[in-house]
Amino acid sequence: MNAKHLVSVILMIVLVAACGCTGTPSVTPPGTGTAAGTQAQQAGANLVPGPTDKVPDYNAVTVDVSEKEYNGIITVTFQGGMGQIHVKRIDVKMTKYDGTVQTATVDTKKGDFVELQGTRGEGSLRGQPDRVEVSVTMDNGQTYKVADVLREYRSRG
Repeated sequence: MNAKHLVSVILMIVLVAACGCTGTPSVTPPGTGTAAGTQAQQAGANLVPGPTDKVPDYNAVTVDVSEKEYNGIITVTFQGGMGQIHVKRIDVKMTKYDGTVQTATVDTKKGDFVELQGTRGEGSLRGQPDRVEVSVTMDNGQTYKVADVLREYRSRG
């Protein structure tokens, strides 16, 4: 009876250990060159979203990053919040698949937005994802990253 329990425990340990080893590694696509009108160029595009900051409740604000439209446009909209009177600046950084970076600033009034031209697909082909990061700077100088997302191209059909 003890041998059966020992075998069961060992089997459970092996199964639990195997569960932690089944993930797939993430791959960052390489940069492919410069595009006309780029503001900055990176050696390779970092399209892996990172963690966002925990904003204190009294400074909480919402900034929406829309899905990428069929024409490649991504809209970033300031929705306000409890801390909107403390917001001094809203910075947006979009990193395209090829490594080019586009930056913009959203005004600090509720409903203000910017539109960014993301990577598009060709015809019915899906385009590559773009990474959008949004940082909010408060009147005390503190900056919080409130969004870091990937937006994939979606076709009309």
